[in-house]
Amino acid sequence: MDLTRYSRRKAHEVLIGGVKIGSAHPIAVQSMTNTPTANTELSVAQTKRIADAGAGIVRLTAQGRKEGENLENIVAELRKDGYSTAIVADIHFVPEVASIAARYVDKVRINPGNYRTSNGELEALIAQCRERGVALRIGVNHGSLAKRIFDEWGDTPEGMVVSAMEFLRVCRREEFDQVVVSMKSSNTRVMVQAYRLLVEAMEREGMTYPVHLGVTEAGNGIEGRIKSAVGIGALLADGIGDTIRVSLTEAPENEVPVAQMLVDYYQKREGEFPIASTENYHPTEYVRRTDVMTPVVHDEITEQFRIIESVSGNPTAELRAAILNMQDRTPVVVKRRYDDADVEVVAVKAAADLGVLFLDGLADGIWVDAPHLKEEQIRDIELMILQAARVRFSHTEYIACPSCGRTLYDIEKTLADIKSRTSHLKNLKIGIMGCIVNGPGEMADADYGYVGAAAGRITLYKGREIVERNIPQEEAIDHLIALIKANGDWQDAE
Repeated sequence: MDLTRYSRRKAHEVLIGGVKIGSAHPIAVQSMTNTPTANTELSVAQTKRIADAGAGIVRLTAQGRKEGENLENIVAELRKDGYSTAIVADIHFVPEVASIAARYVDKVRINPGNYRTSNGELEALIAQCRERGVALRIGVNHGSLAKRIFDEWGDTPEGMVVSAMEFLRVCRREEFDQVVVSMKSSNTRVMVQAYRLLVEAMEREGMTYPVHLGVTEAGNGIEGRIKSAVGIGALLADGIGDTIRVSLTEAPENEVPVAQMLVDYYQKREGEFPIASTENYHPTEYVRRTDVMTPVVHDEITEQFRIIESVSGNPTAELRAAILNMQDRTPVVVKRRYDDADVEVVAVKAAADLGVLFLDGLADGIWVDAPHLKEEQIRDIELMILQAARVRFSHTEYIACPSCGRTLYDIEKTLADIKSRTSHLKNLKIGIMGCIVNGPGEMADADYGYVGAAAGRITLYKGREIVERNIPQEEAIDHLIALIKANGDWQDAE
């Protein structure tokens, strides 16, 4: 990767329906429905809303044969109504559903955690995709690695890369290049490290597959937007990424303008900023540059800090170069001015510009200079960026999935209800998951988990351990609160 400027990593062209992705094309924006895929009317209507919001690619879950077969009806209705939107089927657990979906859609996403490379399943799917001109996404999830990978590597970025490379090598052996790869996690540090390691591994083997970016279970509101922008922005700054999804626990069409904002923002990067030495800079590892253990926000800056302000059109490269060119280990506050009046715009831009400097252990403080925002809003944005970068936890973190057709309850309302009762708590992570597909794995570093187990039923976790199973949904939040209190974690945030 080129640390001195913004330039796209070379990626060959992949055709997803009528959408071309790869480094020769604009970064494509996509989203995913949360309607039951067996319901044609609801799925078509939501796909249209997502497409009308500006997404060229829409993904739908196909968890069983019925849902896989109904993709034919959904695609037919969309095409009849004049929508050329590229349609992607998302497959979990049942590999045979991928072969059903591949008859009707433009791309199939499979999770290596649910496949084996030794029984010919993948080769058969590749042959089918080749025949119809269907693209394939190798979608590795931090929370659902195959057992044999997990047993050897744990749920680590390295394990994610091993999983992806196994499948990419099969694709190359089969001479099938219409492949996209993703390495998603709800932990931004894990996510960024996994993508960087993947790119290095592909480069060593001469692979140029396009990359799909996303932070899973980012949550909602400003916090969810900031978490997504920190992870996705870090990689876009490195030139990595050919299509992106911002995953929010909101109506899926809300994801599209946030993703498009990030795409547009990075297309305007400019300038080169030479770095004297990268000898002690290892972007696939987390190493603190100084002894400052808790980065500060702007109203906590003291004389010990040096303030470095970005004034260029490429803040990340400019600030990174300035820090790496320093001759000493003086703690650094990174500063950037934003003249936007919209708090969401400031939050997304600042998270994308500055978050990576904390993910990489380079910066010790943050100063978002936003004259049109209130002081309280600025401080909240700064604290949220530090928390999203995993360097300072100042409030409850919600690892909440965006929901899909597998979701077993109203996750948006549930997230709002849980937030209203727990947002004051200190240094706590709560996972709120729609189903068991990625839930237990993706919330592995959460303190507590609330997971859909069946229709109207919830299972509660403490860490990785199940505490209560199949609680009636109407009682589940009360049980969660009681569990937190019983374990002594009912403490106010800063």
